[in-house]
This record gives sequence, C-alpha cells and structure tokens, in this order.
Amino acid sequence: MNTTPGFEIPGAMRDLAEKSISQARQAFDSFISTARRTAETTQKTTELARTSAQDVGAQTFQAAEQNVHATLDFAQKLIQAKSLQEAMQLQAEFTRSQFAAVQAQAKEFSSITQGAMKQGSEQFRNAAQDAADQSRRSMEEGGATKP
Repeated sequence: MNTTPGFEIPGAMRDLAEKSISQARQAFDSFISTARRTAETTQKTTELARTSAQDVGAQTFQAAEQNVHATLDFAQKLIQAKSLQEAMQLQAEFTRSQFAAVQAQAKEFSSITQGAMKQGSEQFRNAAQDAADQSRRSMEEGGATKP
C-alpha cells in the first residue's frame, strides 16, 4: 500500500498568493501601458523634430535662393550703372533691401523654431502629466487591493 500524506495549501495562503498575482498583473499592465504611451510620445516628438527640421531646411533654401537672386540682380544693375553716383545709390538700395530681407528671414526662422519648441514642450508636459496620473492610479489601485 502506497500511502502519501495529504498535502493541502491553507486557504489564507491561497488567498494571499492570488492577491499577489493579481497585484503583479496590475503592476505589469500599468508598466506596459506606460511604456506604450512613452513610445508613442517619443515617436510623436521624433516626428515633430523631423517636420521642424524639414521646415527649417526648406526655409533655408528659400532664403538662400532669395539672397542669391537679389545679389545677382544687384550685380546686373551695377554693371549697367552710368556713373559712380548711380552705382553708390544702387549699393545703398541693395544694402537696405538685403537688411530688410535678412530681418524677415530671421523672423521666419524664429517663428518656426518657437513653434517647434512650443509643441515639443506641450507634448513633454502632457506625457509627464499622463505618467504622473498613471503612477497615482497604480498606487491607488495597489493600495485598494492590499489585504
């Protein structure tokens, strides 16, 4: 006859194990959820940076093209000047127009940069708030399920 002593896990121990597993599952689900949101935020931030870089690149080419055309136009007018006085007047006009153009270009670059920085900081603030809210909820849920 084969007699093995009966082994039984006490009910209180099973209940504690079930609660522990439940809490571990909740913690893991919370972690995964936060990790997914962080990945999404990172992707959005990367996309914003890429788009901003494209905008700056396009603006840079546009400004360079504008400046080169203005310089070539000035050179063409300058070689057609009939007197030194006319050449000096053309130079003064070109200098004024280029100064205004550079100011406008700097303003446009500043606007693009500020817009990107504002969007980036808003995304970061929202992500940080979401993470803080999720942590608070996880702590509250963890406290509610403790024995």
